[in-house]
Amino acid sequence: MIKGRELFCKSSKKVEAFPNPLQNPTTPAAPVREQKVMASSNQRIPEEATIRKAVISLLKWKKKQISDQNPPLSGDIDDHIYLLLTLNKIPNQDFTKTPKKITFPHSLHPSPESCRSCLIIDDRPKPSSQKLTFDFADKKIKSLGIPISKILKLSKLKSDYRSFESKVDLFNSFDVFLADRRVTELLPEVLGKVFYKKRKKIPVPVDLRRDGDWKGEIEMGFCCSLLWLSKGTCSVVKVGKFERMKVEEIVENVVAAVGGVVEVVPKKWVGVKSFHLKFFDSLALPIYHKDDESVGSK
Repeated sequence: MIKGRELFCKSSKKVEAFPNPLQNPTTPAAPVREQKVMASSNQRIPEEATIRKAVISLLKWKKKQISDQNPPLSGDIDDHIYLLLTLNKIPNQDFTKTPKKITFPHSLHPSPESCRSCLIIDDRPKPSSQKLTFDFADKKIKSLGIPISKILKLSKLKSDYRSFESKVDLFNSFDVFLADRRVTELLPEVLGKVFYKKRKKIPVPVDLRRDGDWKGEIEMGFCCSLLWLSKGTCSVVKVGKFERMKVEEIVENVVAAVGGVVEVVPKKWVGVKSFHLKFFDSLALPIYHKDDESVGSK
């Protein structure tokens, strides 16, 4: 598994006590103000201690929610922790066309060996030096020992999965989908709302050039999440999963995700208004909030 890199310097400043969503679920938490850290660019970033308190509060809330269910809910339950990004302004259309890959140290999925995975390859006609066939992909995957459950050609995806029912079957058959980055812009139309309406299993773009680093690209694909900037100011990216991950693993993912998100949004830190953490059905707990005065001055 790919190891994460330490993206930020820790600050010695004391952080505010973080509100517990179980104590007063109807009252929004007070925003946590931005804090300075010593860095070459003098950036302002969320405190790691604040992130940890938010994660612990959310996990306690989720555990209580599940224990209070009688009988427990079954079916497709979303138990991911999301990093909620709020921008100062609506992003330009160019930023909302395709998802951005956000990598972090701890995968949201089981190990690649135990994970049901589908790799979509680009088999459209190309010069022979760039042509990608099923046989070539299959041999390369096996020779590198990459644990992919199924290789699916784009042409076969278009011909065999036209109906809504077939797309649902495909959706339910795999935990993770990866796709040649050259076809990612075509997939929303091909896969439709089954994959893209709730954006639960959007294929992760990977570089599948014939002479590329397939092993590294696919391993990174298992250890990342996708940020698809919305046409408004708020967007989300998955950073953790209830029960499957430890507190510190989620904290490290959040730290890495914040750094990754800032790198791909308009104007980077200047364009960011706030970051929150939440479950799909919980309150959003703030981990970073830019003062209104500083927003107006930029």
